[in-house]
Amino acid sequence: MTDWLGPEEWQAVALSLKVAFWATVLSLPFGILTAYALARWRFPGRALLNGLVHLPLILPPVVTGYLLLLTFGRRGPVGAFLEQTFGLVLAFRWTGAALAAAVMAFPLMVRAIRLSIEAVDPKLEQAAATLGASKLWVFVTITLPLILPGVLAGAVLAFAKAMGEFGATITFVSNIPGETRTLPSAIYAFLQVPGGEASVWRLVIVSVVIALGALAASEVLARRVQARVRGENAGRPDA
Repeated sequence: MTDWLGPEEWQAVALSLKVAFWATVLSLPFGILTAYALARWRFPGRALLNGLVHLPLILPPVVTGYLLLLTFGRRGPVGAFLEQTFGLVLAFRWTGAALAAAVMAFPLMVRAIRLSIEAVDPKLEQAAATLGASKLWVFVTITLPLILPGVLAGAVLAFAKAMGEFGATITFVSNIPGETRTLPSAIYAFLQVPGGEASVWRLVIVSVVIALGALAASEVLARRVQARVRGENAGRPDA
């Protein structure tokens, strides 16, 4: 691939994979927790939380990026705190691109995981709780194995969305070659250059291949997880 792609193109591909990976990995624990809270808990502000989670799907991506810039920029309340306390700068850095991608992909992740949690029979969790298991242990041993296909689906959806995120990313971190120029930003940049159509086509092909590969991998992993869960359930005395 390095021979087929030029240096700038390969740089954009590598950065996109890096951004999408960290956006997915770092947001996954929060996605599982949020999905579980929306599916199982009843608390004041639940509807508000649900609305906030899905807000990036409704707002124009540019608006989301601008809000991120106001909040996590160097002069923003959270961005200034992170820089002064931990030396972490998000605006106009690849870390900010990962944050923007994670925010835009979060609703898709939460929705997929939430649907899988709602499909689990609560009686299974209640039965484990009556035997003295803590809520955390019930989740780890009962709920999590049953929702793993949904977790994988949510992670893959988030990864694919993060790979293709453009509006919020370019607003928050701009389009800096080697630092924040991801695949969509690179395609946009090459479209503005005379004779850049060849680079655009190569990056489009790479995008499609990566997306299809991620979906295929998720299907294989989900089937293996489902087969393992069914095998474990079949082996139980009370199955």
